[in-house]
Amino acid sequence: MKGFGGGMAQLMKQANQMQMKMKKVQEELAKAEYESSAGGGAIKAKVNGDHKITSLTISADLMSSGDAEMLQDMVMLAVNDAMKMAKETSAKEMEKITGGMGVPGLF
Repeated sequence: MKGFGGGMAQLMKQANQMQMKMKKVQEELAKAEYESSAGGGAIKAKVNGDHKITSLTISADLMSSGDAEMLQDMVMLAVNDAMKMAKETSAKEMEKITGGMGVPGLF
């Protein structure tokens, strides 16, 4: 049992280091922006790492087309794709830190 205390201290130190790395990466990911487009660039959506839309651009030609359903579909497509990019990037970066361990509550 003598060696257990030292091993536990090392384990706690490693856990603390991992936690600090995760916090830093989460802060960096929150600042990152992800952009997607639909309709050949007629719609552009940007989201940040917190999954909030930071920009949505719709071309004047598309706006004047009068096809509201097509416009709605393209907006959803562009926003959902940008959100997917943000989520996948976040998962990949966290996996680098955790070594693929499924740490509950990270995502």
